[in-house]
Amino acid sequence: MGKKATADGSTLIARNEDAKSAWPKHLVVHPHQEFEEPQTFVSPDNGFTITLPQVSGKYTATPEWTSKFGIFEEDGINEYGVAMSATESAYANERVLGADPLVKKGIGEEAMVTVTLPYIHSAREGVAYLGHIVEKYGASETNGVLFSDQDEVWYMEIATGHYWVAQRIPDDAYAVVANQLAIQNIDFTDSTNYMYAQGIAAFVQENDLSVSHNEFNFRKIFGTQELSDEIYSTPRVWYGQKYLTPTIKQEPMSEELPFIQRAQRLLHNDDLEYILGSHFQGTAYDPLNSTDLHSSKRFRPISLAKTQESHILQLRPNLPPEISGLHWLALGVTAQSIFVPFYAGMTDTHPAYKEGTATYSFSSAYWRYKLLGVLVDAHYKRFGPELTALQKELRILFKKRIRQNDLQAQTLPPEKLATFLTTASTANAQLGLDKVDKLTAQLITAATELSPLNFQTDENL
Repeated sequence: MGKKATADGSTLIARNEDAKSAWPKHLVVHPHQEFEEPQTFVSPDNGFTITLPQVSGKYTATPEWTSKFGIFEEDGINEYGVAMSATESAYANERVLGADPLVKKGIGEEAMVTVTLPYIHSAREGVAYLGHIVEKYGASETNGVLFSDQDEVWYMEIATGHYWVAQRIPDDAYAVVANQLAIQNIDFTDSTNYMYAQGIAAFVQENDLSVSHNEFNFRKIFGTQELSDEIYSTPRVWYGQKYLTPTIKQEPMSEELPFIQRAQRLLHNDDLEYILGSHFQGTAYDPLNSTDLHSSKRFRPISLAKTQESHILQLRPNLPPEISGLHWLALGVTAQSIFVPFYAGMTDTHPAYKEGTATYSFSSAYWRYKLLGVLVDAHYKRFGPELTALQKELRILFKKRIRQNDLQAQTLPPEKLATFLTTASTANAQLGLDKVDKLTAQLITAATELSPLNFQTDENL
């Protein structure tokens, strides 16, 4: 969402990270570091290797609980006020991959935040920085990447081994993207709003990849337009646009949904929370809709059981980077979780956000949110309203705390600011856990009455 599309002038980028139904995430803060010699990064996933700059800025991130299969830091805000979310997995078609195959040891999702976010000073620079890496080392996957700062929001798509494009989201607009290449017409004369790999136009022409003599439509040239897209991806874009711009009439399986859309009202981060946690509410496609069993299983919803975490990266205007940046994080299934705000200026995170392995543990924030979701899942109609009430309560409490903490933070000298923001963020995390634990205890107690082995006779039997 661009800064003129939001009520308070924030830029907002957000995403659900989906992988496995039980795969914990942590929240970390990497400190500012300066090295005497350049550092070397080697991917534990595919061996991608790159030399890194000697100065690494502080940044937040949400890595996997294990680095065995890759780091997957996914999202964060750095000390320079730049936010990054990587990646939205996508697919390129066989024609373009045949001309420029993916590179086995090129950069992939698991490494992108780690080798990019600490070294960039604006959203535009982030696109150029990552684009250079793709062109030099190659990419191992087709991916979409989000960058933002206080002024601009950029969406970048890496399609093949070495070719990519990026578009600046207009200030008064928004974009909703699913697992499908989304960017449409590229204006090669407009360097303010478009960036792209060197030689991409010639690559398309030389390999006879064009689909039109009149336009360079990246989605149609590089992407896929298949039935699987119309079941898996386009319905989610349709629902997001339907929610934010309800007067437009579109079909969920349409391949012509616009990349750039404008809302009919000013937007808030609450709108992003709703979309990221949505499952086609109010339509026949809602998987929780038992009145139309066929339609309710027809499309893949936005909020999924396999979501590991969901994040909203908010950069607010007229504030220093430490206070401006809010890293909202919901662990586990978005529809059943709580978005907790963490200040970009914090230097450490709540201990429970550093814990969690493949097996349930109460010491882990991820698993505590996940447990609440599991309890609600089993008895959704009975327990769902109680979860909804808790989500509303915490949204109100967190908004109140942010307002209070912002005011106090702006009065503090620089040497006290980091400690204050760390304490405030930790307190937000603890409040969320306390409320979740309380509801979890209530639901466990109530669930004891719901056993199929129950048999009603009298109160003693």
